[in-house]
Amino acid sequence: MEERDYLAMVAAVQRRRWPAELPREPLYPFGPVLLTDHLARWAAIQPDKTAINFYGAMTSFAELHARSDAFAHHLRSLGVGKGDRVAVFLSNCPQFLIVFYGILKLGAVHVPVNPMFKAPELLYELNDTGATVIVALDQLYETVAEVLPKTSVKHVIVTSLIEAAPASPGIPAPASLSVPKRVPAGTIDLMPALAAFAGPFTAPEPVTPDDVAALNYTGGTTGMPKGCIHTQGDMVYTAATTVPFSLGTTKDSSYLCYLPVFWVAGEVFGVIFPIFAGCTCVLLNRWDPVAAMAAIDRYRVTHASFLVDGAVEILDHPDRPRYDLTSLERTGGISFVKKLNPDLRRRWREVTGSTIREVAWGMTETHTCDTMNYGLDADDFDLNSQPVFVGFPVPGTEFKICDFETGALKALGEEGEICIRSPSLFKGYWNRPDTNAEVFRNGWFHTGDIGVYDEDGILHFLGRRKEMLKVNGMSVFPGELEAILGQYPGILGSGVIGRPDEAKGEVPVAFVWLPEEQRDSAGQQAFRAWVETMMSSYKRPELRFVDGLPMTETGKVKKEQLKALL
Repeated sequence: MEERDYLAMVAAVQRRRWPAELPREPLYPFGPVLLTDHLARWAAIQPDKTAINFYGAMTSFAELHARSDAFAHHLRSLGVGKGDRVAVFLSNCPQFLIVFYGILKLGAVHVPVNPMFKAPELLYELNDTGATVIVALDQLYETVAEVLPKTSVKHVIVTSLIEAAPASPGIPAPASLSVPKRVPAGTIDLMPALAAFAGPFTAPEPVTPDDVAALNYTGGTTGMPKGCIHTQGDMVYTAATTVPFSLGTTKDSSYLCYLPVFWVAGEVFGVIFPIFAGCTCVLLNRWDPVAAMAAIDRYRVTHASFLVDGAVEILDHPDRPRYDLTSLERTGGISFVKKLNPDLRRRWREVTGSTIREVAWGMTETHTCDTMNYGLDADDFDLNSQPVFVGFPVPGTEFKICDFETGALKALGEEGEICIRSPSLFKGYWNRPDTNAEVFRNGWFHTGDIGVYDEDGILHFLGRRKEMLKVNGMSVFPGELEAILGQYPGILGSGVIGRPDEAKGEVPVAFVWLPEEQRDSAGQQAFRAWVETMMSSYKRPELRFVDGLPMTETGKVKKEQLKALL
């Protein structure tokens, strides 16, 4: 089948089941204008509305607009121009949004840096981007100072959490918010610097939706991390296709964000979506189940996304009955270690009145929101389907499933490589021309992920090709096994890898993390018996029971460390 005919066939199949209440086209409050223009227009329409609620410290849309204008002025005074990279070494705080929007207004490039980085990791990212300015939390300054002489950074701007936090937080706050402020010698104090500039900012060079706006770094699962080049056009398209069903199109919504905003998912949900939609972001510095429940209760939060681990932590928390969580209208779930299952969904609905659904399939390269599951949860259709169910492509995004070697199109129901074409697709890896030539072919990004379209044109993600196992010549996908194991009542998490086997080629090995009360021999035997009823014998993994799993800061299992346990 020709590609054009294949895509038309898939689209026709998808239309038959597409939820009637969801739009088929991107929706823009003000048209496909710059993200910074969305902030300016909301600041004019609703200047006093809260844009950021940080433990009860409120920043209005007008204040966010004015302060980000001031930061753009300040960067300009330091000699920063269009296309120059500005590293942002901050944890979740209002200053992150101020800096983010100021960088974009100037036409400079936002480089979010993981605040948990050690010196070698920070040095690598600063040198890879050639950043000339870094904005850092004062509590992280020692790490900056350690690498500074080896970089091209000319200016260090510092800020503190205590000056962003209220004197008396309205909800439980981490101790880091009360650490006294300090301004190391030779650095610039951010907030006083902003006060020196007043009036609207106009970029000296026009900023367009196609200009480079951010370098979002991948997790470095293969080799060193790579910077994904994204534009404001990518950001606005992602918002226009995902906000209508994830956050809603009413500006009366509010979104609870504890996801790290240096991470592309946190940037999208906490930094971009609320401002695009004119909503309030209730921002937490870090995950804390009590703070999350208190924020939902006190500020009547309407929308939130949780790692499934966090949702379970809330449901099981002894203080949960003290808080009213019924203001939640829509809840997203992100399955990394713990998996979303029908029992968890039922419990969540009983407590909150809202349905928890998987957020999306996506990558840093695609700006993370490429599919949607809304309207597909009746009778738990999504959760009872073949793992891992990731839903329909969002409007304007196309997938095709191809043979890894030949590129031949795969029929519905046949496994192959997930290839994507989307307006939010990154424009390449920073300084990686050879890699770009490998992954971009005829306008399609070849992800290296294995997937399948079912008979409804719904995408199922099966795993990374490099993780796929061959057991007696048959394909076994660790992600699929983890999704199945995640259905077991009470399981805390699992990680599946392969080990070489002379007879079978490879054998899947599952490291299983059960609750303490299920770790005795009886509990393990019950789990083994359950596994035998859940999957074919060739897929069935060897089981190794552990007291915990090594995880990244974003909640993914560190497979390399599991290999060491073999």
